[in-house]
Amino acid sequence: MSDESKAAEKAAADPAEEQVSAPEAVEEPAAAPDDATEEWAEKASEEAAGKDSGDDVVEPEFSITGSLPEPKTKTLAVLAGGVLALDVLTKVVSVAFLEDSGPIKLFGGVLYLTFVRNPGAAFGLAEGMTWILALIALGVVGFIAWISRNLRSQGWAVGLGLVLGGAVGNLVDRLFREPGPMRGHVVDFLSLFDPYGRVWPVFNLADMAIVGGGAAIIVLALRRHDYDGTIHKDAPVPVESDGLTEPK
Repeated sequence: MSDESKAAEKAAADPAEEQVSAPEAVEEPAAAPDDATEEWAEKASEEAAGKDSGDDVVEPEFSITGSLPEPKTKTLAVLAGGVLALDVLTKVVSVAFLEDSGPIKLFGGVLYLTFVRNPGAAFGLAEGMTWILALIALGVVGFIAWISRNLRSQGWAVGLGLVLGGAVGNLVDRLFREPGPMRGHVVDFLSLFDPYGRVWPVFNLADMAIVGGGAAIIVLALRRHDYDGTIHKDAPVPVESDGLTEPK
């Protein structure tokens, strides 16, 4: 019997034998890097949770950090010091040259240089209340010094510098001039349209600085500018258009 006949008989005698095919390759999950850390594992779990929920996890690419501008204390101090120096100088000159002389006419009578010792407030107000006015001036100086730590508005620095210089200038008179401490009379020497203050009360440079600085502060407050540099703006009013709400 030939070899081919023997092979055919053997196949017929063993019908249970089947040809075994090679197993299919099974894809294994990629292993984490050997140097993977706990942070990497947490991030992977977060990404998987985001995919399961159908939400995208957005990470901030960068953060912006900055510091507040420096307080405008230098502007405040320089302006207040300049006002105080000029006020003291003009008062010393007035005492030396105007106290024993008559009014001096300037600019065709628009301004007169005349000498007055004022026991009251600016422009001759609140006469006889010198010690109370001195306490108020001390309070104003203390308040300005306190808020100067957060003073970051240039406009406020100018306004408060004028007020501070003028308040200290008149306070110096009340503390050191006659008739005594806390009762000293303030030296005034400027009069408008009349040599004796009958049109407008006699005043000095400190009074002018206080009024000018106060007016600047009022304007800034009306424009909603704070001393710390904050500018307040109104929120846009929503307007309905074709069923949609849009900012005005």
